[in-house]
Amino acid sequence: MANQGAKLTGPSGLHYDELHKPVDTGRDAQQVGPVVTVDKYEDGKIYIITLNRPHRMNSLGGGLIGATYDAFAEFRDDRQARVAILTGRGARAFCAGADLIETSERRKAAAAGQAVPDAGEEQLPVPLSESMDLWKPTIAAINGFAIAGGFMMAMQCDIRIAAEHARIGIAETRWNMGGGRWMAPITRQIGLGIALELTLWGDTQFTAQRAYEVGWVNKVVTAEELMETAMSYAQRAIDMAPRAVRNIKQTLYRGFYMTPEVATAFGNAIEQNLRGMQDSIEGPTAFAEKRRPNFIDG
Repeated sequence: MANQGAKLTGPSGLHYDELHKPVDTGRDAQQVGPVVTVDKYEDGKIYIITLNRPHRMNSLGGGLIGATYDAFAEFRDDRQARVAILTGRGARAFCAGADLIETSERRKAAAAGQAVPDAGEEQLPVPLSESMDLWKPTIAAINGFAIAGGFMMAMQCDIRIAAEHARIGIAETRWNMGGGRWMAPITRQIGLGIALELTLWGDTQFTAQRAYEVGWVNKVVTAEELMETAMSYAQRAIDMAPRAVRNIKQTLYRGFYMTPEVATAFGNAIEQNLRGMQDSIEGPTAFAEKRRPNFIDG
């Protein structure tokens, strides 16, 4: 059970269990606050990164791509930070993908020979772990639609928890949008046939339960339980030895493309960094003394 009293520090001004309350998404609704918020719990060990464009279903526009990159870079570089949760503001969507209104406006302007502002796609944190050298654990809390680029954002995380009402899909072929640059790693999360169904038939949408059945979602919960469940995973994560976690995550991700012999050698090599650590003494000592370990990442 997550600690409801966990101290919050961050710009959203909301406790984590308030992030998915309904907000105004009418035609005249405007952006409120930054497009991405970063809230911190447990003395900065837990980051909650929230896509905050609910009036556009948290779509990838309005500077959200660059702000998401910056949030993950902050998390990566913060030595205190151990685990991050990625979610979307409001009750309707985790992220609905590209902002097609902005995309249409940019393409029309480009066709007319007008200067077009940069959409920031070069800052897409994809693949998140490899491109950013980010080996701390990440959790997607999927609170609604995760479509196209929203699916892409969720698939960057290590585990995915979905609310019962969530829907996932990859709609690029419906609208002649590119996506091959980020789709290739899908087959290390789900089988090829399921991946092809989602990608080639762009009108396909899976329920949260179906996504769980094919192995893409780790757990399905009620909307009310979503952030509580994600925080429970996060609080368990901060009890784990941080360097061992980073080593194993990197070995599993990189080892997916290696032969077994090369992956074994890679794992052996990377774990040499555990030697001489205080944490390597603390772990067995805590076990022997039947207490919770106090890992310092050193």
